[in-house]
Amino acid sequence: MAETTRLIKKYPNRRLYDTQTSSYITLGDVKQLVLANEGFQVLDAKSGEDLTRSILLQIILEEETAGAPIFTSAMLAQIIRFYGNAMQSIMGTFLEKNLQAFIDIQNSFQDQGKSVSDGSQFANPELWAQFMSVQTPVIQSMMSNYIDQSKNMFVQMQDQFQNQTRSLFSNFGFPNPVDLTGAARPKPDPTKK
Repeated sequence: MAETTRLIKKYPNRRLYDTQTSSYITLGDVKQLVLANEGFQVLDAKSGEDLTRSILLQIILEEETAGAPIFTSAMLAQIIRFYGNAMQSIMGTFLEKNLQAFIDIQNSFQDQGKSVSDGSQFANPELWAQFMSVQTPVIQSMMSNYIDQSKNMFVQMQDQFQNQTRSLFSNFGFPNPVDLTGAARPKPDPTKK
């Protein structure tokens, strides 16, 4: 565990103890650590088991039931279907990379906004309209890049899965493995070597 990682202990009575502040904290306090990008780890006080993911899932559950959820029922059902599936580990990576790409786009847009945040340049409504007309294509370009990147990651995942499947079939000695599209692989020409 790195020195910058804050240690939080969870006791059997479900209370969370922040070792940095030497005080008990709530799930809301842990959420504030997340929002502040502060590194932390939650350990079971008795067993030492890492409970960080469990606590983060609790926070997500509270947020999802509190008002405006991010996940639709259909999306949650799709995520559940990936558990135990051969694509489970790939799907986790896919979601993580897409979320990071979305965050990068958001940060880029915020950086652009900071460069004009004093507002004096846009006291004139015509200048503001001109600025916004330039921003729209920039945002569209960023979103287009995000979609292309997402599509490329999915194609790479699909290729990786197909290669793993072919390898598995060939290791078991199947004579003519089928790819995921249902098309049979061409048989080798015995006359060509």
